[in-house]
Amino acid sequence: MRKLVLLFVSLMVLVTGCAQADTMPSNGNGLITKASAHSVDVTAKRLKNVLQKKGIKVMAEVDHQKNATGAGLELKPTRLVIFGNPKLGTPLMHSNRTAGIDLPMKALIWEDGNGKVWLAYNDPKYLSKRHTIGDRQAVVDKMTGALDKMTQVAVSVDP
Repeated sequence: MRKLVLLFVSLMVLVTGCAQADTMPSNGNGLITKASAHSVDVTAKRLKNVLQKKGIKVMAEVDHQKNATGAGLELKPTRLVIFGNPKLGTPLMHSNRTAGIDLPMKALIWEDGNGKVWLAYNDPKYLSKRHTIGDRQAVVDKMTGALDKMTQVAVSVDP
């Protein structure tokens, strides 16, 4: 029986590890990074589409590769999508105005040296700690869940 339990636990650890393999740990830097199954362009388009469907305003998009090329430099595809929902961000700024330096939210999508595409964004929990916001846990939790779901749609293969 003990061997069966150990086998089951080992399988669960293996399965959990595999499921998380496409998400990089934040390493204390406050970033949540996910591997994308798509190109930078497609990932950015999918993210903007899901944001707009959820009523979240896409405020800007920065094409870092295009800007680098304009300066005579090379850079693999890299995009920054800036988006936000004032109904969630404003309460955070009411708690501490310095949160405005990190708002609106941003997602960076880039291709690494191996051709793998990644999407990263600031973890709202990290931002609440950074700005010592202790009175808006419900807002932080809502942002955390929504960002996880929306970014997962952007990076995942459709079922």
